[in-house]
Order: sequence, then structure tokens, then C-alpha cells
Amino acid sequence: MNIHAAPMATLQQHIKLAHFNSHRLSPAVPSPRWRDDLESELECKLLEGQLLEQLRKDVAPQINHHLCNADDFIDWFESLQTNGFGQYHPLFDWLATTATYEQMRWFLTQEVAGEAGFDDLVAYTQVKLPVRAKLECARNYWDEMGRGKKGAMHGLLLERMTQFLNLKPDIDSAVGEVLALNNTMVGLALTRRYAYQSIGALGVIELTAPSRAERVATGMRRLGLRPQTYAYFDLHAALDVLHARAWLAEIIKPMVEDNPACAPFIAEGALMRLLCGQRCFDRYTQELSTLFATEAH
Repeated sequence: MNIHAAPMATLQQHIKLAHFNSHRLSPAVPSPRWRDDLESELECKLLEGQLLEQLRKDVAPQINHHLCNADDFIDWFESLQTNGFGQYHPLFDWLATTATYEQMRWFLTQEVAGEAGFDDLVAYTQVKLPVRAKLECARNYWDEMGRGKKGAMHGLLLERMTQFLNLKPDIDSAVGEVLALNNTMVGLALTRRYAYQSIGALGVIELTAPSRAERVATGMRRLGLRPQTYAYFDLHAALDVLHARAWLAEIIKPMVEDNPACAPFIAEGALMRLLCGQRCFDRYTQELSTLFATEAH
């Protein structure tokens, strides 16, 4: 089976789950319909479970269940930066060197539509983790919060880019692979039976994002965009290198040392996140080559 093109849930199912997650993460007030809301929530959580379990099956052949020595596991995890799904995808060199302004805007709109909010994902994931891991999550979260400076908050940098470029990200117009990625990350972080997978998924983002962020920023500079629009990508091209080192040293390695049985689940999460990314990059490439070719004619 070609797992890069493995069947996913339908687009409508991903749209439904993405709307559920948007509501799920937003502050709310008590409602007299809370019983009906719980029934609807159960339906969406069952759908989410099916999605995540299918992804676990998709990456299962790549899991080495004998790789439980912490040093060996860290070596394997770091190798994902080179050998993991979606690494060195040609899309990013194309964005850096060739994409037009409108093509870059389309790409960025999809990326923003699929952004689950790294700060919130870290906050949910750290619940009841061992002290050493919890402290590193706190340091990571503090960086995401701009170390207490509103203008440096990572989420606001992304929001500022969205406003400057007049992007209109929307769940109902996003491609299915973007929604699948968003739904996967939220499901892992909010469901405690997938806590180890969430640790792996977040760690592999820190490990692999810098090179992609650098290529996107290069493309935006080439197009003459204002520095404020690509500040988010410049920041992550540099800072995530440090975050990845700390995530491996302070979270993943000590957790595998203390409990080797968690290693396969951390590996699962990393591979699940990378596979979702690979599917997004492939879909972006397909859409960009057909959508704008059609418009050109």
C-alpha cells in the first residue's frame, strides 16, 4: 500500500471535525442543550478516534519496536530530519525560487487554515507529564508567548502576516489534507491516550520546520514582501533549531530512559505528523500546478 496516498476520511468528515475542534477549543458558557452537545461531541470524538487509529496503522510498518535504548532512539528521531516523510520536498525550493505572489498567497492561506496553534498544543500536552518534561514544555510555551511581550507572540506574528497579505483562511475552503493535519494535532494533544504521540508530533515539528520556514521566508523576500509578513518564518527558521535540541534532551530522552515502553508511541506521533505533512505538500503541489495553470488560460 502506498501510504502517501492512503485513503483518508472524506472531506466532509474532516470539515465537520475541524468545526468541532474550533468550537471545542473556544471558551463557552453553560447551555441548556448540554446533553445534546455531549451526544454530538461523542460522535465527533469517535470520528477523531477512527482518523487517528488509521494513521497509526499507516505508520506502523515504520516503527522499530526494539529501539528502546534512549541514545539509539534519539539517533533515530534525529534521522527523521533527513529521512522522514516529506523532507526536502521540492515544493519548498519552488516556493523559494519560482512561485508567484498569488501562488505564495494560496500556499500561505492553506497553511494558516491548518494552523492548530503550537502554544495551545504544548499547553494541553504537558498536563501531568514528569517534572523535567513539564518544565521544558513551559520554557517552550514561554517562547511561543514572546517571553511576555505581546508583539513577539508567535501566534500574533502569524496573525499579522495574515492581515498584511489579506489572507482569508477558512475551514470550508481548505483542502482536506490541511484539515487532516489540523485535526490530527488537536486530537493527539487533547486526548490523553495519545499523550506520547503528541510529544513525538510536537518534537518532530521543532526538528523539521526550520528548513521549510527558511525556504518560505526566502520566497517571500524574493517577491518583495515587507519583513513583517515573513517575520514568523524567519523566527522559526532559527528558534526551532534550539527548541528541537531542548525537546529531545529534556523531554524525549529522559522519558524513554525512565519508561522505554513509551518509545514506540513517541515514534508513532512523529511519523503521523510527518505523513500528514507529506500529504499536504503533495496536495499543494497538485493544486498549484493545476489551479493557476487553469487561471492562466
